[in-house]
Amino acid sequence: MRNCATTGRQIYDCDRPSLNIRRKKPDHLPCPGRHFLVNRSTANTPKSNWCAAVSQIMSKKIALIFPGQGAQAVGMGRDLAAAHPAAADLFRQADEILGWPLSKICWKGPEEELTKTSVCQPALYVHGLAALAAVREKLGDFPVAGTAGLSLGEFTAHSAAGTFDFATGLKLVARRGQFMQEACEATSGGMAAMIGADENIVRDLAAATDVDVANINSPGQIVISGEAGKVSLAVGMAKDYGIRKAVELKVAGAFHSRLMQPAYERLGEVLVETTLHEPRFPVVCNVDAKVVRSADDIRRTLADQVTDSVRWADCVTTLLDDIGCDTFLELGPGTTLAGMIARIRKGTVVHSVGTAEDAAKIAL
Repeated sequence: MRNCATTGRQIYDCDRPSLNIRRKKPDHLPCPGRHFLVNRSTANTPKSNWCAAVSQIMSKKIALIFPGQGAQAVGMGRDLAAAHPAAADLFRQADEILGWPLSKICWKGPEEELTKTSVCQPALYVHGLAALAAVREKLGDFPVAGTAGLSLGEFTAHSAAGTFDFATGLKLVARRGQFMQEACEATSGGMAAMIGADENIVRDLAAATDVDVANINSPGQIVISGEAGKVSLAVGMAKDYGIRKAVELKVAGAFHSRLMQPAYERLGEVLVETTLHEPRFPVVCNVDAKVVRSADDIRRTLADQVTDSVRWADCVTTLLDDIGCDTFLELGPGTTLAGMIARIRKGTVVHSVGTAEDAAKIAL
């Protein structure tokens, strides 16, 4: 028996000979020579089976990925909180930190309240980390090779990596959502998806119509953003540029465009005052799809993505090719990111966890 270096709790080594002593089996089992625990419920007795489960998890390079605004849905997180105490505790903490009932809005709506930028951003942040907590209750504290998040999800990824704690991240996200909502209300902005065109062609169209490229989600799926009239003009001109399909999106404003400049400036001021730590595992940023480690780089990239392009396709490529991830764990409502990854790199393994049922079925 020894103390785990990570948790401080007493654990038993699976590679030591067992003693003829009757004792209660621990809920989580130690990985031989590693400082993380594996849940007995997924490892099955006898000992050889759960040691094999540990080896299977250790052989994978797991990436955590978190969705952004638009993934929210009324009811999100309710069953996770009912089934997993750790998830329920995060929603409870969020209500206390924010001073308003986030959990009630997530679980019961109304939809028009949940879809407000100032509400859905903290809602997705909490839900993503609640889903991660549920998976860890099921599998134990498994090793992570890297992480990334789409737009708002980048903040969730940093929290998962320990760049800041849950409360600090929640306050940051709440301010970000507030700043962006106010920027939306002060402008008349819109966004549109360009389907079936490469980035250079879309950038030419964006330059011709004075709008910005907001998201490069996957091959052939790029989003533009800007003043509503100019976005409509770009949609009308899309076929002249050989773009197969252009669709205006139902959004609150022109996210990831120059119209978010006031939000960028205000968020930058808040980030300067926020204490950041070096992430425990690599976090790939949206703006240049590179791993960020220093506090200055993290502050810069989290602020820049408010007005700059989100290079999601490149983020996924970095996780796959530079970090070597072979298994992705999507933590949030729906399967939007899984769909994008299927177009970015066909055959990539993605497990999507947004509900208690998803968490119960997960087996890495």
